[in-house]
Amino acid sequence: MNKIITIGREFGSGGRELGKELAELLGFAYYDKEIVQEIAKRTQLAEEYLHAIVENHTGIPFPITVGRTLYHHNHGGEYLLHHYAHVYSEQANVLREMAERSDCVIVGSCSDYILKDYHPVRLFVYAEEEAKVARCRANADEHEQLSDKQLRRMIKKVDKNRARHYHYHTGQIWGNRTNYDFCINTSAAPLKEIAEALAPLLKNIKAER
Repeated sequence: MNKIITIGREFGSGGRELGKELAELLGFAYYDKEIVQEIAKRTQLAEEYLHAIVENHTGIPFPITVGRTLYHHNHGGEYLLHHYAHVYSEQANVLREMAERSDCVIVGSCSDYILKDYHPVRLFVYAEEEAKVARCRANADEHEQLSDKQLRRMIKKVDKNRARHYHYHTGQIWGNRTNYDFCINTSAAPLKEIAEALAPLLKNIKAER
């Protein structure tokens, strides 16, 4: 069985960059945007729209139990739930195919839950608020200069939506340490140094535990 590393991350924590560093150090395949690109090919839906669903930047407005009740007599709502389920199904198919292809690092997309039968090493990456604000500011384009207050609001909104999305599909609490093998705070050290410290440990963990 291939070795799979999944990365859940808070917005602005550097989880995506850490994943890239780890994949490079370990010689693993790296999957992030490629997941959405592959779903787009299969569903013929726009990548931007799919990214909003898979990463839940827009979110599903109700928990599954409430949603089913409210949408019971609403044809449009039933179609919407069916549509989300279809995208999630394709997402799961894509992730399993990637996991079976080679050793890999996969970012987001509920991959830790979807691939649980593959026994992935599950990482959750987080950071202190000020560190996340600073990283978002450093990575922003020139035309995306927001105030610290606006950045904090955006970070909280994205993380809230990710948590809701994760719970909707898994029934578990996003970021809860019991759902992960390693929880990593990226506030105190450069991402490259964290990756260099983690890589030997991850390399020595057996694929099937």
